[in-house]
Amino acid sequence: MEIEDPMTTTATPTTSITGGIWLLEETASGSVFTPERLTDEHRLIDQTAEEFVTKEVVPNHDQLETKDWDLARRLVGRAGELGLMGTDVPEVYGGVELDKASSVVVGCRIGQSGSFGSTFGSHTGLAIMPLCCFGTEAQKKQYLGKLVSGEWIGAYCLSESGAGSDALGAKARATRQDDGSFVLSGEKMWITNGGFADLYVVFAKVDGEQFTAFLVERSYPGVSTGNEEHKMGLHGSSTTPVILQDVRVPAENVLGEIGRGHKVAFNTLNYGRFKLAVAASGGATIAIGEAARYAAERNQFGRPIASFGAIKYKLGEMAVRAYAVESMIFRTTGLLDTALAGHDPADAGPLRDILEELAVECAILKVAGSEMINYVLDENVQIHGGNGFVKDYPAERRYRDARVNRIFEGTNEINRLLIPGTLIRRALKGGLPLIAAAKQLQDEIMNPPALSEPSNEPLAEQLRAITAFKKTALMVLGLAMQRYGAQLSDEQEVLSWAADILIDTFAAESAVLRALQAATEAPNTAELQTDAACVYVNDAAARVESAARSALAAMAEGDTLRMNLAALRRLLKVTPVNTVVMRRRLADAVVDRAGYMLS
Repeated sequence: MEIEDPMTTTATPTTSITGGIWLLEETASGSVFTPERLTDEHRLIDQTAEEFVTKEVVPNHDQLETKDWDLARRLVGRAGELGLMGTDVPEVYGGVELDKASSVVVGCRIGQSGSFGSTFGSHTGLAIMPLCCFGTEAQKKQYLGKLVSGEWIGAYCLSESGAGSDALGAKARATRQDDGSFVLSGEKMWITNGGFADLYVVFAKVDGEQFTAFLVERSYPGVSTGNEEHKMGLHGSSTTPVILQDVRVPAENVLGEIGRGHKVAFNTLNYGRFKLAVAASGGATIAIGEAARYAAERNQFGRPIASFGAIKYKLGEMAVRAYAVESMIFRTTGLLDTALAGHDPADAGPLRDILEELAVECAILKVAGSEMINYVLDENVQIHGGNGFVKDYPAERRYRDARVNRIFEGTNEINRLLIPGTLIRRALKGGLPLIAAAKQLQDEIMNPPALSEPSNEPLAEQLRAITAFKKTALMVLGLAMQRYGAQLSDEQEVLSWAADILIDTFAAESAVLRALQAATEAPNTAELQTDAACVYVNDAAARVESAARSALAAMAEGDTLRMNLAALRRLLKVTPVNTVVMRRRLADAVVDRAGYMLS
């Protein structure tokens, strides 16, 4: 099936989207986009992508790992024929102009193949997207059609040997020429698709100062690639240095504005972080199915290992973590599509704006998604036992392939600093009323309100816990800003603990809101979704408390610390639930379905 018709997701209309506002406001039940709201058209796209991966990509995994780049190119071309690479691209430039939910369902499926998923993700997310967002009309007409069809392959060249996380420290130079062109020199490292790409998005400093993006064709004299890297995983994905030796690039190949390359780089990375979580979600789903089938078939002590509590815990926890990330992904997808609704798809301005606005959510998803799949694939190996450690089973390859996700698109350490850092910068600029909320919380702590009566409403205790998580995050952020002021950026441990609280808060709320909506949107799985949400909130409470206590102890001592810890205890009162019975139900559902319980 070829994808032709555009569609829109069903999300609550709003005049504007404010990134991070969920920390300061209550999100109305029923207002978030969920997988259960996917349309029949979305499901047809999902079916097309699933069939492509199952019938054409998976059977070629071993051959791809021999570095058969001709095969990789043919698979990219086949994805182009099916319309899978043009979901984000307007029709006028050769794309199929669908919503972001369509892109997500495709990304989930392609993400089930580590190596090809990396090839596909770099091509679509890191080469096509910056062209869509920042390209001129002439650039889009010249390159997008070739990239969307798979005739050309794209690559993104940001990192250097001495400039990984510090992207703006790049040494690559672009020297202006009298005729308006530029001569580029430098070496880029760890470039996915580097060995066979036709078009490179290259970042260099004009005259050594102005960080700028350029479109560089492989055919330009002076462009070459180094040897393939010998990687831990992703053996079927090309990763090479890209070497630029006095490469003359025409003036019309500047992408965006001279000196504004950081806008291109960081907005592209925002979308890349979002799509990395999407791929991780798809990879986790397929691995949960593998683990469930193996556990049902493997007998020890006269019974399937799936019947043992220790294995049920693993399967249940895999499902819980996958559920939380999936819920965050689709919630954010709804925000993207809401912001883009009604705009001309050929106008890239709204897309640039919303990607920048949702930088915090994209960073949260990157960290949570990559760490979720790390857990899922590690437990998949463990459930397989000795068989998980050998190449005869896919568990071994999946484990190796996924490790790089915590490094891709900015390390998780960098993203953890970005999450609270971005919120604080916006607060200081007046774009987010975080400071006022933190001051209001201080007043509340000094004069606590009367205890509220227990509620019989569904998930009421979990919603109350999420409110406590938000207040805990505000408390830590507020005290950190007071304690360190302009030097807060140097306190990376405190910022990382704050980030962990924010990640768990967004994940917990997304899971609970989705579970609440399941009563009407997915009654057949509503009980399982409630179990998943309850388990996540229960365990998040312990993590939030631990992170908060560590942060508070780093910022104060003596009576001040004791006072802050007492305030934390008043804020964070969460009654534990019986997670054993809930995880067992989730595990049984996973085994019964031979896959993720909501597949």
